[in-house]
Amino acid sequence: MVEAFEDLSPIVQVLFATGFTWGMTALGASLVFLSGTPSRRVLDGMLGFAAGVMIAASYFSLLAPAITFAEEEGGVPSWVPAVVGFLAGGIFLRGLDSVLPHLHPSLGTPDPIATKDPEGLPTTWRRSVLLVSAITLHNIPEGLAVGVAFGAVAQVLPSATLAAAIALAIGIGIQNFPEGTAVSLPLRGAGLSKGKCFAYGQLSAVVEPIAGVVGVIAVSAARPVLPYALAFAAGAMIFVAVEELIPESQEGGHADLATMALLLGFAVMMTLDVALG
Repeated sequence: MVEAFEDLSPIVQVLFATGFTWGMTALGASLVFLSGTPSRRVLDGMLGFAAGVMIAASYFSLLAPAITFAEEEGGVPSWVPAVVGFLAGGIFLRGLDSVLPHLHPSLGTPDPIATKDPEGLPTTWRRSVLLVSAITLHNIPEGLAVGVAFGAVAQVLPSATLAAAIALAIGIGIQNFPEGTAVSLPLRGAGLSKGKCFAYGQLSAVVEPIAGVVGVIAVSAARPVLPYALAFAAGAMIFVAVEELIPESQEGGHADLATMALLLGFAVMMTLDVALG
């Protein structure tokens, strides 16, 4: 797999990688076509697993390389880019969260998108669009993280390898599966057709290739911003995991299962990064 990527340009590499993560979102959304739907217990486990993957990726694939790169480059203490970028990523997502109209579903209820109030600025958007907006918000840092990872490889850094970037894309793709499900099933519960539910579910990940290309171009054009960009993506991903995925996974009465699934997701992502990177 790694050899097949080596001769491609960074932008093409990112498009392939984010195409995979987009495809995994579509695969998760396709569960709406099954005759039965996953139980709340299964959904809580999936959300916990996704949170674990995001937390592990934030450190092993983003923060640790940011610190290593800062040490190699010198100029400022190695912790400065990591701290500044990490906090900036979280603040950026908090700003988007407060401005962009979106709606988080209330899983396990008869109509999952009718029981919560929309967040962000007031809008006349339909509730189904607001739900897609919420998951799209989650996918911005994920696409950015993949783009920055491949951009680091393009900079020929000793601490950045193509295998590690691919491992990050695989991990994010795995955790995108439940995110696609988290869009399509609530929409089905709200009465939309299966075809529309699938279309909306996979559409939520369309932002990932865009964010990925932005990330790879940014770090390729300005090498000094690389450690900040890596940490920025990490902070944004941690915000998503803590603000939405973990709380939602704990609300359905299966907190212990969701917690163990989080640990499993962390372990899977850590294994991918260490073994492949």
